Amino acid sequence: MTSSQQGSAVPSGSVPLTQAEDRQWASFAHLGGILSFLPALIIWLIFKDRGAFTNQQAKEALNFQLTIVIAYIVGGILTIFLVGAFITMAAWALSLIFSIIAFTKAKEGVAYRYPVSIRMIK
Repeated sequence: MTSSQQGSAVPSGSVPLTQAEDRQWASFAHLGGILSFLPALIIWLIFKDRGAFTNQQAKEALNFQLTIVIAYIVGGILTIFLVGAFITMAAWALSLIFSIIAFTKAKEGVAYRYPVSIRMIK
């Protein structure tokens, strides 16, 4: 077996991301927050060992999106008091705005920290 054949036997999951790929996946983790927490979770689980920036930013996006899920739950419970609708709409708007800001920062290679986030995953 030649060295080039041995290199192809390495699982693709263990190949480190290039700097451009690292920024790309990190930015996608933030942008996916527009939909739900699942894109950030999937990206973090798949790429956390392949790119340091993706690992950091996907965790950041995941923590923020889980915080938004908690806000949705609280808003849903408080809907009977009418304030719940405001909480739910505010959470949706914050998720949209901050996800877009974080996407643009991560795409530029700048680490982004959400101003409001419960850091559940360290």
